[in-house]
Amino acid sequence: MTQAHLDAALIQTSAAHIEARDRLTIARILRVNHAGEYGAIRIYGAQIAVAKRLWPDVVPHLTEMLGDEIRHCRLFRTAMPSRQSQPCRVMQFWSLGGFVLGFLTALAGRQSIWVCTAAVEAAVHRHLGDQLHFLAGRDEGVKVIILDINEEEVAHLYTAEQHLRGTNPAQRLLHGIITVLTDLMIWLSTWGDSTRMAKALREAERG
Repeated sequence: MTQAHLDAALIQTSAAHIEARDRLTIARILRVNHAGEYGAIRIYGAQIAVAKRLWPDVVPHLTEMLGDEIRHCRLFRTAMPSRQSQPCRVMQFWSLGGFVLGFLTALAGRQSIWVCTAAVEAAVHRHLGDQLHFLAGRDEGVKVIILDINEEEVAHLYTAEQHLRGTNPAQRLLHGIITVLTDLMIWLSTWGDSTRMAKALREAERG
């Protein structure tokens, strides 16, 4: 995605014909994506702080992913004003939760770091897919931004999966817990709109 395309997407507004409820959903999409990226920044930041002392070999990967998340967070924040969206009211939970999750998984070892990354990025990728389906014909600007970001989120997921050396019951449990918590935070931050978008996508796939 070229910078020119992204710059145009940031100032583009929602389609004029869409319903007020859909405009509200778009505002919530930006809000939760911005909060989620901030939470990811906190996860990677905490993991890097611990890994520098315990697992220095993973720091370059984490640092690269942190840089991507900072860019993603900035893109969503920039797109907010033209769509009457504001930062999430529960940002402090994303911040604290991200830091605690990153700190604890880093202490638990390299594999826990990659399990955490895989779980978070898989959940994010799934929700971004739902959002892209919803945004088609409603807000092409936000759709362009998410398409650009989703490429890097998938790369993060691939990196994590490449470093995982199989899974054991404890790792599967950790993956499941992180997935549930991520889905719950997204649901709360969108006031349940994430469920509606996932349902719409399933219906469209069934034809």
